Amino acid sequence: MRTALTHLTLTDFRSYGRAEIALSGAPVFLVGPNGAGKTNLLEAVSLLTPGRGLRNVALAEVGRRLPGEAQGRAWAVAAVVEQDGEPARLGTGLESPGSARRTVRLEGEPVPPGRLADLQRQVWLTPAQDRLFLEGAGDRRRFFDRLVFAALPTHAAHASAYEKAQRERMRLLTDGPADPAWLSALEARLAESGALMAEARARTLCALQEEIDGRGERPFPQARLSLTGEWEKMAGAGAEIAEIEARLARSLAAARERDAAAGRALTGPHRGDLAVIHAEKDRPAAECSTGEQKALILNLILAQSARLSRAESAPNPILLLDEVAAHLDRRRRAALFDEIEALKLQAFLTGTDEHLFEDLKGRAQGVRVDGSGLAYLDTE
Repeated sequence: MRTALTHLTLTDFRSYGRAEIALSGAPVFLVGPNGAGKTNLLEAVSLLTPGRGLRNVALAEVGRRLPGEAQGRAWAVAAVVEQDGEPARLGTGLESPGSARRTVRLEGEPVPPGRLADLQRQVWLTPAQDRLFLEGAGDRRRFFDRLVFAALPTHAAHASAYEKAQRERMRLLTDGPADPAWLSALEARLAESGALMAEARARTLCALQEEIDGRGERPFPQARLSLTGEWEKMAGAGAEIAEIEARLARSLAAARERDAAAGRALTGPHRGDLAVIHAEKDRPAAECSTGEQKALILNLILAQSARLSRAESAPNPILLLDEVAAHLDRRRRAALFDEIEALKLQAFLTGTDEHLFEDLKGRAQGVRVDGSGLAYLDTE
């Protein structure tokens, strides 16, 4: 299902008092100096999905704040999204400064944030993920869960339910009263959502590996993927969700004393990790060069995008690629642009130098971002 944003409006968002862009549906590259507001535009687009966007910050923090203002203003992001040529108006924002809950509207009517995933899905890559293979497992889980969510939007709800039940269980274990009946009820909820999370991750990993293996020789390095978590391995080995759920519930019950002493839950899908091997070199991604690591991450994103672009019943993803081009050589930049075009994806890319996007000219929309506002570039 071909999906693209055709209009974007920001009001009191980050550095923008008011900004408006008409979009053709083609890829978009945003150029300008550091601090001009390029990433702010990507963040605005990312908030057209459920969750807290690509920066993962409190929603009250993204409101525009002038010097001397202690609190960010109420903000809004509005867009027109087309699915196979059919437009829909959607918007989101905070209606009052400091609010913790945002409003989402579709054709002017309030809807749950989850409805955003019915209209468009997104996958993003930011400079904060440059050290994805060098940092802790939590960053890799969040990255991989974004890929899972792009294919299976219910994954986010299961993860949210799991995190909420986990917080409540740990509060009982550490602060009391550790009522066995209430703990059992929480552990049942944890096991239910945790089993669904593990199954979704395992299913996505299998599909991604199959996609990567079938894509042949490309400028991006081939990867061998695995999930190291006990529960994802169990799901990948073919265990039924009910079996995973029952075993996880028993493990949580048996671990109460240990978890209470540790102050954290030591078993569950929140402990898993994504392992990536550079196939040709047979080396872990963490041992590869910075450029190779970036290319491996891009290969995962493009593989998932290719899978989703073939789906007839779900929207293809929109890609948000912040400062990606600067880390790739000319050959891989051209290959990235060619693949985006071949998959008919709308991608938003940022960079400080216009020359990074020479190979996109004639097939993309260019916008210059600076302190004076936004200006369309001649890309012919």
